[in-house]
Amino acid sequence: MKYRIHRKTGDRISQIGIGSSYMYEAGEEEAIRALRRAYEGGINYFDLAAGHGDSFAIYGKALHDVRDRIFYQIHFGADYTSGDYGWTLDLEQIKKSVRWMLERLQTDYIDYGFIHCQDELSDWETYKNNGVYDYICELKKQGTVKHIGLSSHTPSVINRILDEVDIDMLMFSVNAGYDYGEGEYAYGEVDERMKIYQRCEKEGIGISVMKPFSGGQLLDEKTSPFGKALSVHQCLRYVLDKPGVLVALPGAQSVAQVEELLDYENKSEEETDYSVISGLEKVKTAGKCVYCNHCKPCPMGIDIGLVNKYFDLCEAGDEMARQHYLSLEKKAGDCISCGHCDSRCPFGVNQSEKMQKILSYFGE
Repeated sequence: MKYRIHRKTGDRISQIGIGSSYMYEAGEEEAIRALRRAYEGGINYFDLAAGHGDSFAIYGKALHDVRDRIFYQIHFGADYTSGDYGWTLDLEQIKKSVRWMLERLQTDYIDYGFIHCQDELSDWETYKNNGVYDYICELKKQGTVKHIGLSSHTPSVINRILDEVDIDMLMFSVNAGYDYGEGEYAYGEVDERMKIYQRCEKEGIGISVMKPFSGGQLLDEKTSPFGKALSVHQCLRYVLDKPGVLVALPGAQSVAQVEELLDYENKSEEETDYSVISGLEKVKTAGKCVYCNHCKPCPMGIDIGLVNKYFDLCEAGDEMARQHYLSLEKKAGDCISCGHCDSRCPFGVNQSEKMQKILSYFGE
């Protein structure tokens, strides 16, 4: 398992975590085995926006003895006291629900306490006016909540909240479908969504990714907007290539599904290549590097995707990205304009021309 360091909190987080929407459907015994296998395989980050309240006791039984070696993100506004998932903005109900969740998880603290599911600005205004945000801040002062997160599908709402309060982790719906306007939660235009990734990278806000498979639609040729199914591992790589992303949170219901997630680390670049997404017409016409590295290998050894990523981040105002670029062994100035990358790019990017632009920007 590979790990990524959260720049604001210092936490060492596995790049693949576990989402809990349907874990309970496996039954307690299988779910406990699956969670234990995830932990043994190096997964240390778990989201508790669960599909049903039964998931919490399952987590408590499976992982209570390694609690100090894992991270939970728990949502202030997700209510499970009736068993089924419910959404509430009522402060007293949220307090009751948080106590309920902690008791069943067999823990007395929350690693990442989330402002839950803010898809409309009116939700955020209610959340503040009802005292829920103040409650999270109070628990952070007490040490019960270590860090504060935000969950949302809507870029405009995300930007508004990030402007107003200090957020450590953003839970955002990221996948190749949503980024190009395809799917139920495909909120925001292509550039608007990319600016969220870039902002989080710039400000050191980690992104934990929900819906990396678009609710399973990307895994099925009949429902994939690209006309072809993507594999689990192609979807994961797409997500993990995005700026700001720390951890992908796919769901899993069995040991076999956990094993498939863990196998991501063994896959080659060819096996995780997601250039099939260029089949969607709006992607073809985008003409922008998505850092897929389908253009590899560069005869001069340039990591073209990474060079593009650092350039894009610098243009978005991330000065740290400049230092990352300058530390690369091979830079845009090493490009000989052979055209190999241009002929291989499925997204129509003239990388030879782009390297000259990047050379002019950085000076090397």
